[in-house]
Amino acid sequence: MSTVAIAVADGILHFELALAHEIFGSPAPTSVPTSVEHWYDVIVCGAGPVRADGRFLLEPDGGLDRLADADTVIVPGWADVDTAPPADLVDAVRAAHEAGARVASLCTGAFVLAAAGLLDGRRATTHWAHTEALAERYPEVEVDPDVLYVDNGSVLTSAGKAAAMDLSLHMIRLDHGSTVANTIARRLVVAPHRPGGQAQFVATPVPEQPDHPLGELLGWAAGRLDRPLTVEDLARRANMSSRHLGRHFRSVTGTTPLQWLLIQRIHRAQELLETTDDSVDAVAEATGMGTAATLRRHFNRTVGVPPDAYRRTFHRRRADGESAPDRR
Repeated sequence: MSTVAIAVADGILHFELALAHEIFGSPAPTSVPTSVEHWYDVIVCGAGPVRADGRFLLEPDGGLDRLADADTVIVPGWADVDTAPPADLVDAVRAAHEAGARVASLCTGAFVLAAAGLLDGRRATTHWAHTEALAERYPEVEVDPDVLYVDNGSVLTSAGKAAAMDLSLHMIRLDHGSTVANTIARRLVVAPHRPGGQAQFVATPVPEQPDHPLGELLGWAAGRLDRPLTVEDLARRANMSSRHLGRHFRSVTGTTPLQWLLIQRIHRAQELLETTDDSVDAVAEATGMGTAATLRRHFNRTVGVPPDAYRRTFHRRRADGESAPDRR
């Protein structure tokens, strides 16, 4: 199993702590085409009993020294960003990263990573209300206040609460593929994928009302990803101008129509690469990319690896009993 250690100390936020434990500590999904190997073994690590939010008393499974043996270390949100995190927590997180662990912060947990020096020279984010404080206190960190999460490979940071769930699902997608991550998302009754570059603050939630200008459009477009849709096609379907559509799209989804379409196409390509034997050319056609070259360019830029490498990693990997990729 892959060990996920949740680092805790007095002042930790209980929501992010419970979220991480729920997502990584739940049983491996069984309703997927192949069995899931190397699922997560979750442990909570602290120097002793701690109080989350000053209200909930928590007894850790082990000491902070166990972080160094984990594959992934998660630091939940920090309640008081004006107070320096405990030195033993900071030292343990730094030691875990030096030992090869992937380290992720949820919400204001980024302040712990910054104190450990893990964000120096790196792009990072945290809850939008605290990005200025993070940037002022740690000038070596490139703070991005306008994204949901940032993946630097071995160091990852997320914005507040809901974005912490997005980052957690992103890590599961990296470890086990899109199909497994989608299954976990369905279990949690949340959207399967929001790209990290999406804006933190969206003025209007994703529409549920059937009469909302985009209420029907998003589902209509998602069902036609194999077609070369344009902004004009979407605007025509929504019965509005392209400029008006762009404003609505930004307010509802936090991104542009073309970027939203691209992410949906990449997401669909991931599913096809995992679950079918279709050639890359066929996947490109099925996702509206047109050619394998176009798919490879966008896929590599978005996912970080070419489609062929992604398939070798995830396609029927678990059925063959292969181990999960080393993320250290």
